[in-house]
Amino acid sequence: MEKETSLLRQLRSIVIYTLIILFPLFFLPFTQEYFVTGKMYFLFFGSLLLIVISAFEFLLTRKIVWEKRPFDNAVILFFVTACISVIFSSPNKIQAILNPTFGIVPLFSFMVLYLYLSREKNKWGKNMLVYIPAIVLSLVAVLYFFNPFKHVSFPAFWEFLKNPQFTPIGSQLDTVVFLGLAAILSLSEIFNQKDKENKFRLLPISVLVLALIGSGVLLFSLMKTKDSIVFPPLNLSWYAAVETLKQPLTALFGVGVDNYASMFTRVKDIGYNSSRLWQITSFNASRSTFLHVVTEMGVFGFIAFGLLMLKLVAWGTHWKKQHGNTVLYPILYIMTIALLFPPSPTILFILFLLVGGISIQNKHAEGQEPSVFNTGSILPLYVVILAGLFVFVGFAAYFAGRSYAAEIYFHRAISGFNSANAKDVYDNMRKAIITNPYIERYRSNFAQTNLLLANNIATSATQGKEEGEKIELSEEQRQTISQAIQAAIEEAKATVTLNPQKAINWETLAAIYQNIINVAQGADSWTVSAYQRAIMLDPQNPIYRLNLGGVFFSLKNYNEAEKLFEQAVAIKPDWPNAYYNLAWAAYQKQDYQKAALSMQSTVSLLDPKKDEADFKKASEDLEEFKKMLPKEEETTEEAQEKPTQLAVPTPAQELEPKIELPKDASPEAR
Repeated sequence: MEKETSLLRQLRSIVIYTLIILFPLFFLPFTQEYFVTGKMYFLFFGSLLLIVISAFEFLLTRKIVWEKRPFDNAVILFFVTACISVIFSSPNKIQAILNPTFGIVPLFSFMVLYLYLSREKNKWGKNMLVYIPAIVLSLVAVLYFFNPFKHVSFPAFWEFLKNPQFTPIGSQLDTVVFLGLAAILSLSEIFNQKDKENKFRLLPISVLVLALIGSGVLLFSLMKTKDSIVFPPLNLSWYAAVETLKQPLTALFGVGVDNYASMFTRVKDIGYNSSRLWQITSFNASRSTFLHVVTEMGVFGFIAFGLLMLKLVAWGTHWKKQHGNTVLYPILYIMTIALLFPPSPTILFILFLLVGGISIQNKHAEGQEPSVFNTGSILPLYVVILAGLFVFVGFAAYFAGRSYAAEIYFHRAISGFNSANAKDVYDNMRKAIITNPYIERYRSNFAQTNLLLANNIATSATQGKEEGEKIELSEEQRQTISQAIQAAIEEAKATVTLNPQKAINWETLAAIYQNIINVAQGADSWTVSAYQRAIMLDPQNPIYRLNLGGVFFSLKNYNEAEKLFEQAVAIKPDWPNAYYNLAWAAYQKQDYQKAALSMQSTVSLLDPKKDEADFKKASEDLEEFKKMLPKEEETTEEAQEKPTQLAVPTPAQELEPKIELPKDASPEAR
């Protein structure tokens, strides 16, 4: 039996080191997002494998051995607070569990990795766990700096390799962060006082040089393409954290894991609309990992995270006397990164890797012998524990397997849009939802797919019809369109049901209704209702107000349209499109003075060179409006349509008679 347990321990060590070395490099092009999603499932299944190995070891020895480590309580507490946040605050709990950046699945995987790494007996160079992936990442960064595959013809499956920003870790910024850790560790090893006698330090010097070259290349690329990485404003991230503390429930547990976007839209101010980021409706993560923890997990989460960081600093300071700064500098580095950058799997990986590595060095610091509990004499307890382990692993593997299969189906559906096979797109999207019905982006995309199907059928019926002419459909076409529209509404409503706190979900539902106003009875009022919900959740978003104003404009309710266009102008006074729509709303009301002034504002905000087509169109409209000023007469002429960004809503062709949808298709019937 001793031989079998020894083999299991060796296998456990191999799995631990394999997970650590491959995590920064692992990716699979089978999901919509190749890198973060693949890493999450790789680490999760790896953590389950470690538990299975321990279960077999328990099966042989019937003993539970617990070795106390200094960070156990802090790590477990942090994971528990995340679970509590999901239970009490997260609207979409399944999506919160599966969030690949900061969800329960990755946090559980990192916790398991720490628990096993901190108890690892094999004395393998700990820095090698960072050096090996750092070398690979540096070489890849240097290779892609020269864009070697620019003119290479790859099959569609491998087209991602032509991306000049490709890096196995997922993003160039995360690669720089990881290479920064490798540089610090290599420097610490080079100047380590204990290694003064070892004058040949080729490996750490090589790693340092490669890490610096790789980081320099990536930083240069990031500066060239600075718009490729967008962070939420720091002030709004701070406001979101403070706003979380104003309500008792959110103060304790946060707004919930995977729900940062709902808080961001609440705290946006008019100043945000003046920034270059204004068209980004919301962000899914805070500017700082510390602030993100406060916002999503509340005071409990911040305390747990803070205790973990403070304990790291305390141990780093304590061991500085014996090991120099080999421990303290990496700790200060990861704390700085967590303070300055949003949470990412790379940041969490480095954090838990440091915690586990320091625990190995400090394994005898607490002076406690391992606690051993022998269940050999208590057969029922032995059976219950053993069965519980295998049941947990089986359930977790099944749950993760289904969610990963859903990601694969969804990726196939999205990829299918590039082909002409609409049936494959529809079927794969449907399979993704059946396999995992709790992911909002699945339901949102499927809603749009069904709407596209209905539009295609209606479009085919309009061929040969004059503009404005009413369309009559066959009974079969009407039935197919009706089913597709109902499916689109059902999926969009499901998105809202999964998380009614996100404005973008209500906007998706509103857009579905808006597209069927001329096809389905009651869609106009449902559109208005859904947009109003979106505006309530994102009150500083001028796009929602412009879109809702466009709905009223197309319904010839120019008074309401004018009010909403004015609101859009008020919260985004440098937006030409808002003034343009306001001008036309005033024109339709025969308020030619206001129409001309608004159109003049449109012209003054446009760049004659960059916005040449828009500038020309707005200028022509302005001249037409000025002609009406002295006459005070109504005109029925409309501006000629041009391929520009400026546009007023125009009514589409109508079906006759309109399709009747059930009452539960309204946004209130949930």
